[in-house]
Amino acid sequence: MSTVKEKLIENLIGEEKISQNKITIVGTGAVGMACAICILLKDLADELALVDVAVDKLKGETMDLQHGSLFFNTSKITSGKVDILTYVVWKLSGLPATRVIGSGCNLDSARFRYLIGEKLGVHPTSCHGWIIGEHGDSSVPLWSGVNVAGVALKTLDPKLGTDSDKDQWKNIHKQVIERAYMD
Repeated sequence: MSTVKEKLIENLIGEEKISQNKITIVGTGAVGMACAICILLKDLADELALVDVAVDKLKGETMDLQHGSLFFNTSKITSGKVDILTYVVWKLSGLPATRVIGSGCNLDSARFRYLIGEKLGVHPTSCHGWIIGEHGDSSVPLWSGVNVAGVALKTLDPKLGTDSDKDQWKNIHKQVIERAYMD
């Protein structure tokens, strides 16, 4: 004899679909969760997976998204524990490099551009510069590539970003690092 629940599920739900567009976010800090919300709001995936080593935070964030899932089209929100860098995910996944995105350096680069614009009094979209490496202390600013509207700042000041730079441009990188630990 079937229960009401079994009859309801049997009549309404077929076999579970295989995900066609799965996105996994490594890290459930402020940046990771902002990415998750954007992915859900833009309906970019039919499955969203969250990964973090902070198990309690991971559970809480996953449950919040699952409980709010009636507002999204994403049918499956899952989570798991992994303490890895984006590079390791890329290497182990076998996916093309364009399919695995780490937000740390992108965020650091955006902060870098913003702070350059702030120092020069121009909009950050006119400023170009990149931070590479890991998010935080071990990140590296590419001073040789910093330009504003196509003008390389190293051509205006070859000491840009060095200890002998009179304008102390390297302080911008220090600010980027400090803000990384606020995430």
